[in-house]
Amino acid sequence: MAASKTQARRLVVAITGATGAIYGVRLLQQLAATPGVESHLVVSDAASLTLHQEVGMQRRDVEALAHVVHRNRDVGAAIASGSFQTDGMVIAPCSMKTLASVAHGLSDNLVARAADVTLKERRRLVLMVRETPFNLAHLRNMTAVTEMGGIVFPPLPSFYHRPASIDEMVDHTIARVLDLFGLEHALAPRWSGMKTDTGA
Repeated sequence: MAASKTQARRLVVAITGATGAIYGVRLLQQLAATPGVESHLVVSDAASLTLHQEVGMQRRDVEALAHVVHRNRDVGAAIASGSFQTDGMVIAPCSMKTLASVAHGLSDNLVARAADVTLKERRRLVLMVRETPFNLAHLRNMTAVTEMGGIVFPPLPSFYHRPASIDEMVDHTIARVLDLFGLEHALAPRWSGMKTDTGA
């Protein structure tokens, strides 16, 4: 009897028009280099502009990093159904418009619909929200998503590992996102405790 083929772990990645497109790109690059993981990508129209502005990449170049690409207007795509099994979804970055759509269950495009499916199937949804300062609508929408089981994950850099570049700061944030899905990586050093020797 032939051995059954192990199904790849599936992770949905959405890139929206908020600043921080590099987070989505770096996540896709890492997933492409991780054995046994199948990435499903959705890029919004606004994200195409941000990708070009911030990282100098065309939409097709970013889509080439994913295993499967879906169009944001294709609400009949596989990831729009709960019967299509995934490990969850990351919106990197997540605009406030997309946050509002998820918080209110609008499902007016594939990004919002896939996020709604992720929540209703009790799968992990991570929203890398980008805006500052927050107004009351932003905060209430983040609370609503959290109450529904989503994880609000603003990509705030940490400095305890003394990053020497923007790339190191981005990688450290992506490392923490991958940790939420139990995916192995070597993107950033792990905390081993506070150094107490100050040299005094």
